[in-house]
Amino acid sequence: MADRSGAEDSNHWQTPQWLYDELDAEFHFDFDPCPNYATFDGLAVEWGQSNFVNPPYDRVNKPKFIKKAFDEWKKGKTVVMLIPSATGTAQFHDVILPNTEIRFVRGRIAFVEGGKPRDSKATSKGKHDSMIVIFRAER
Repeated sequence: MADRSGAEDSNHWQTPQWLYDELDAEFHFDFDPCPNYATFDGLAVEWGQSNFVNPPYDRVNKPKFIKKAFDEWKKGKTVVMLIPSATGTAQFHDVILPNTEIRFVRGRIAFVEGGKPRDSKATSKGKHDSMIVIFRAER
C-alpha cells in the first residue's frame, strides 16, 4: 500500500480493499513491505513467503522495489506487485517480462486516500494504467 512521496495531492494512496481481497484469496499474503504509513523500510527487511507490494510510484523507489521483488523471488518467495503499466522501460523488458506473469488491469484504479475511496469520476482515478506483476515461487 504505497506511500506516494512526491505526489502533488497526497502521500498515502492505498490499494482498494476489493482488489487486495481478490489477490489475497488467491495468494494468501503474509507480508506487505509497503504498508501505508510504514514504520520500517520495506527495502531493508526480509520479506515473507507470499508478499503483496504496492510500492511508491516515484522514479527513485519503484525500480528499487521491483529489484527487491526479483531478489526475494530468487530466494523462493512469491511476490505480487501492483505497479503502473510502464512497458517501455528496460526494467520491464529485462526483469519483469521474462520472469513473471502479468495481468493488465482494465480501466484505471480508484485508489483509497485516508481510508476513503476516491470517487468514481475518471478524473479522480489513478494517473496510470496498472498491471499486476507476479513473481511466482516454484512449487
